[in-house]
Amino acid sequence: MNKSDFAFWMTLADTLAWVVCFWWMHRISSKQNAFLAQLHAQEKRIEKLSKIEHDLIKKVHPQVVEIKEGMESMVTAVKENTESNTTSSNNRS
Repeated sequence: MNKSDFAFWMTLADTLAWVVCFWWMHRISSKQNAFLAQLHAQEKRIEKLSKIEHDLIKKVHPQVVEIKEGMESMVTAVKENTESNTTSSNNRS
């Protein structure tokens, strides 16, 4: 085998190696793109659920404040009622 035959076979092997590497990288890239698409879809689902949760919290939040104010007025009324009952019980004795 002379130098030109050796150079031809080495060039052919180099070209085949490039083809194999290109195919390998394309395959890896395709898998990464599929994974990124799944990740993006998951992100959209999480974003949608977060928005729904946020909307629910916004609806409930004013009601919580109203309930808290109502509870405070009830506690005040019960205390006043208890104090007046205690005072009138002491006056009867």
